[in-house]
Amino acid sequence: MTWVRRTWRTLEPLHGMIYFAPEADAAYRQLGLTGRMGYFASRAAALGAVRAEVVVATFYNFNPQVVRKAIPAAWSLASPADILDARLNAVDTTLRRVLGDAIDSPEMSQAAALAREAAEAVSGELSGRPLYAAHTALPWPDAPHLVLWHAATLLREFRGDGHLAALLAAGLTGIEALVTHAATGAVPAETLRVTRGWTEADWAAAESRLEDRGRLRDGSLTDQGRSEREAIEEATDRMATAPYAALGDDRCQELCSLVRPWSMQLAAELMPWAAARASRHPRTG
Repeated sequence: MTWVRRTWRTLEPLHGMIYFAPEADAAYRQLGLTGRMGYFASRAAALGAVRAEVVVATFYNFNPQVVRKAIPAAWSLASPADILDARLNAVDTTLRRVLGDAIDSPEMSQAAALAREAAEAVSGELSGRPLYAAHTALPWPDAPHLVLWHAATLLREFRGDGHLAALLAAGLTGIEALVTHAATGAVPAETLRVTRGWTEADWAAAESRLEDRGRLRDGSLTDQGRSEREAIEEATDRMATAPYAALGDDRCQELCSLVRPWSMQLAAELMPWAAARASRHPRTG
C-alpha cells in the first residue's frame, strides 16, 4: 500500500468523526436542523446555499429523493455560515472530550503543521474538485487541533473529488459504485444501502445492471468487476498523490505515527466499526 492511501486512511477518522459525534447533532438541532439535514447542510455549507441538485452531484452516491428532503429546506433554518460555525465548535468540543490532554501537546502542533503543509501544497489545484475548492475558501482556524481537523477535511475532499472522477470514468452511477464497494467486502451492503437512502428495489436493479455488464455475479465481483474496482482505487490514489508527495514518504510516515493513536481513539469512541477494521489491518493506518 502506498503512503498516499495509508496517510489518507490514518487521517480519515479524524475528519469523519464529526458525522457521528453527538456534539455535532446537538449543535445542528439548536439551529433547527433535524435528521439528515445536519449531515447534508454541514458538509455542503462551504458551497453556499446551493440547490439539492448540487449536493446530489457532489456527494454522488445518495438517493436524490433523500437529499431533496433536507436541501434546500436547511438553508431556510440556518445560514451556511452559521452551520459552519456550529460544525467547527462541535469539532472543538468533541476533540477535547475524546483526546483530552493531547489537544495541547507538542505532538498536536507538529501533526497540524505537517497536515497543513500537505493541504496547502495543492491549494491552487481546484479544477474538477468542487467540494475541495469550496473548503479552501474557508479560513484556517487558529488552534492546532482545529488546524489538523481542517487540513484532514481538505485532504479528504481533495481525494474524494478525484474518486468521483474515477467512478465517472468507469461508468458507474452512484448506487452502482456503492454496490461494487459492498461487493469488495469492505462494508456491508445493507449499511451502504440504508445510509445512502436507497430502497431494496433500487439496489436489486443496480445489481442487475452490473450483472448484465459482467461486473457482478451472485452479489460478488467477477474478475472483470474486481479488476475495474482496483483500477478505480489506483486512479484515485494517483489523483490524490500531490499533497503527500509534497511531504515525502518519511514525513508522511511521521504524520501517520503522530495521528494514528488519536484516530484510533476517535474511531473507538464514535465509529466502532472503523476501529474494528483498523485492528484487522493495523499497518494501513
